[in-house]
Amino acid sequence: MKKAAFWLMVILYIAAGINHFISPLFYAAIVPGYLPWHLQLVYISGVAEFVLGILLIPRNTRRFAAWGIVILLIAVFPANIQMMQNRIHEHHPGVWVAVIRLPIQLVLIWWAWLYTRPDSIQNK
Repeated sequence: MKKAAFWLMVILYIAAGINHFISPLFYAAIVPGYLPWHLQLVYISGVAEFVLGILLIPRNTRRFAAWGIVILLIAVFPANIQMMQNRIHEHHPGVWVAVIRLPIQLVLIWWAWLYTRPDSIQNK
């Protein structure tokens, strides 16, 4: 089960990073207005997710990658709040997805944090 969870995490971040290049306008729309360069931030975060997903694989870069994912998830949390606000404002029927995404983000942070511990590296 631990191996499956690990590989799911790797695939999740690699796929999410790629998706930033497939659907950049979706992500640009949820970048908070107070931040500049929306599209550039989407591409930067996409590259970061992709690279960190790849860096999870080797044991010698796993802790670094996991800490990077934790930091990235915290950094993009305002985008999840913006998505919820956008959907509420638009009376979007999928507003519930954006609301549920906020606590899921906390679970994703915890999940990545598990791989920051030295003992997690030896078990994969």
